[in-house]
Amino acid sequence: MMQGLRKAGQSWLGKIVVAVLFGLLIVSFAIWGINDIFRGGVRTAVAKVGDVEISADTFRTAYQAEIQRLQRQTRQSITPDRARALGLDQRVLARLISEAALNQRANTLNLAASDELVARSVREDEGFRGPNGTFDRNRFNEILRDNNLSEQAFVREQRSALARLQLADALTAALPVPMAAREAVHRYGAERRTTEFAVLPATAAGEIPAPSEEQLRAFHEERKTTFRAPEYRAISALVLTPETLVRPEAVSEADARARYEQVKGARFGTAERRTIEQIVFPDPAEAQAVAEQIKSGALTFEAAARERNIDPASLALGTFAKGELIDQSVADAAFALPKGGVSDPVQGRFGTVLLRVADVLPESVRPFEEVADQVRRELATERARTAIAEVHDQIEDQRAGARPLLEIAKEKGLSITTIPAVDRAGLDKAGKPVLGLPEREAVLNAAFASDIGVDNEALRTRDGGYVWYDVTGIEPARDRSFEEVRADVEAQWRADEIARRLRERATAMVERIEKGEAFAAVASEAGADVQTADDLARGTPKGELTGPVVAQIFATPVGKTAQAALDDGRRVVFRPTAATVPPYLSTAQASETVENQLRTVFTDDVLSQYISRIQTEVGVSINQDALRRAVGGEA
Repeated sequence: MMQGLRKAGQSWLGKIVVAVLFGLLIVSFAIWGINDIFRGGVRTAVAKVGDVEISADTFRTAYQAEIQRLQRQTRQSITPDRARALGLDQRVLARLISEAALNQRANTLNLAASDELVARSVREDEGFRGPNGTFDRNRFNEILRDNNLSEQAFVREQRSALARLQLADALTAALPVPMAAREAVHRYGAERRTTEFAVLPATAAGEIPAPSEEQLRAFHEERKTTFRAPEYRAISALVLTPETLVRPEAVSEADARARYEQVKGARFGTAERRTIEQIVFPDPAEAQAVAEQIKSGALTFEAAARERNIDPASLALGTFAKGELIDQSVADAAFALPKGGVSDPVQGRFGTVLLRVADVLPESVRPFEEVADQVRRELATERARTAIAEVHDQIEDQRAGARPLLEIAKEKGLSITTIPAVDRAGLDKAGKPVLGLPEREAVLNAAFASDIGVDNEALRTRDGGYVWYDVTGIEPARDRSFEEVRADVEAQWRADEIARRLRERATAMVERIEKGEAFAAVASEAGADVQTADDLARGTPKGELTGPVVAQIFATPVGKTAQAALDDGRRVVFRPTAATVPPYLSTAQASETVENQLRTVFTDDVLSQYISRIQTEVGVSINQDALRRAVGGEA
């Protein structure tokens, strides 16, 4: 089941439900935060599921952690009002209630996860992997620390989550997927269309007379928001990443040499390689007899090969490092011989063989002086990753003391970026992109959700760093006067007029073609050529045809004519001429993908019904007053 869910999560259909499903099955340390979630508390409960109370403290912790998770995911600030508007309180409560119900049923069925299973789930969690792709204890500790979560609490909740997963597996592992459903999804995704089309050029709109001053002023008045100056903000940002703390020059030669000695073989060495020859014998006894003759000097290795009609080129097995040989017994024997030595009979995977080492290329290690800079930088990078948490805490302490970012940057030897004016789209007053702003999109989203003088929470960077930012000025949005934007107004008026005329002409063309006039003749009058596009996939752009236009082509019956707008304001008139669907093959890889997607949908449906049934059986009650107090509202 888990493999199917992973596959489904990568597809358009699977993404619809996977997030919901995992929200009911697996505890996320980034969501739930600290403490026991289902042990209840001494304060008023916000909900009761059977015998289990969900305390206000438990809910509040989960609610705040969910807000923080979304802030990290969207890289923008989420205010309490916005969180309530998004329905996060109801979402979190529903999640807690669902998990409480599943936990009770799992306990009733005596389902549990072993220590080994819990440990393996942690080791295999991609979120805890380091740069080398394996479990990283430092990364694990850092994530738990960032979420105020102890290792014991996380392991306890992970154990509970795995028990829920066992229950889900038992319910859904053998769910059938009807052939009719598979074929329907196949038809939707695999259908291909061919269409003829003509793109109307701007000249098809005809001559556009110059607008009068009154027309332009009226257009400006009607479309003031189009020409409105956006809100601009002045921002200062301080970035701290592992890279900013890397100081190779601070690594002593002694430390660099010590690290070199630790890793030189694996990192900077070339393993010994041997050129190996072999004679394969069908009979171990024959191989033993030949080996004894070679040892006594009565026969040479080459002569033994000639007797068996083996030419010198066929003797060569190849040149290998020991670890490159698939057959371990051959590797052990070949690397135990001196150069020119012949082995005793070796029972290999493909028969009994005699081996000879024709040449030995000794191992080599690049000298320290050649790789010193690389070693220093790698060691400095490791130290920076360790030190970043300490520097982060120091900066946070200084921020709490109201120390300006500029002073902090100077003390820490970090750079600060100052942007005098930027709009929400990242453009300056000249309409050009603002360059040099670290984590540009995240900082802009957060800064425009903040205000002057607000002590903002640091943003996390993709490489494990932090960005502190201050809003130092706000220039409110305003309506620009006609005189300021006259040229823009005229350009927009002209573009709108062209688009209007092209739309009317395209509509008239469709009517004429539907009445029986030749597509090519009608298109030619508009100065357009008829083209053909084949092998169109639903919603996928091709050539001049944008994704939305292709979607309309699929929504239009074959043989019918229609028209649509292109992104640049031009119009396209089209007529689908063919639609094909390849036969559904239940053995194809695509079929397996479809089946996994649908099974995920059915799994979610079954689990939702099962959880609803448990809740009905054990009973669920919600204290709305306590819930409002927990999210910061009034009772």
